[in-house]
Amino acid sequence: MLVGLGTATKLYPLFLLGALLVICLRERRWRALGLAWLGAGVAWVLANLPAVLTGLEQWRVFWSFNSERGADLGSLWLVAAQAADLDITPSTINTTSLVFFAAWCAGVFVLGMLAPETPRLAQLGFLLVAGFLLVNKVYSPQYVLWLLPLAVLARPRLRDQLVWQAGEVLYFASVWWYLGGLLDAGGGGDAGFYWVAIVLRVVAELYLFR
Repeated sequence: MLVGLGTATKLYPLFLLGALLVICLRERRWRALGLAWLGAGVAWVLANLPAVLTGLEQWRVFWSFNSERGADLGSLWLVAAQAADLDITPSTINTTSLVFFAAWCAGVFVLGMLAPETPRLAQLGFLLVAGFLLVNKVYSPQYVLWLLPLAVLARPRLRDQLVWQAGEVLYFASVWWYLGGLLDAGGGGDAGFYWVAIVLRVVAELYLFR
């Protein structure tokens, strides 16, 4: 039920159900899997139902806005669009991101099913959420909070966490410098340092997979 309520506020808790799928399939806990998915679905519907009944068009704004937005702050899509001067349409980003994330989820599923021991929920959840953030069309500074508890539980090593957080702190500062115009090139043109900060943040996140 908490996963359903969380998904009603932001999409990423939904991915925990994928992690639960792997665990329950390995342990043949069909009833527990069904109850978890049912509870999450009912909680999501009940949380959204008042908004749907009283303002359907307003309720759809979140979905339409995310579908129509292009390459946005903090994403590798923005780096590609600006650094390579590419005109990447929202539909192209949507389709490509979906394909990459679907492939990522399939890889996590296979990895989870073939692991010598049943992976923990935090480990699988971390992989799924991290994959979503890597291919998403936007990376807001607060998104690190999605990954933080899962990363700490899945990879409880201080050095790895410090490396990852160093990348996040660099990006946190850089995005505000970028929005404030402090990273604008002296001779004109795009703020290349912001692209570097995005790439370093991604590399620091990938470091947790080692």
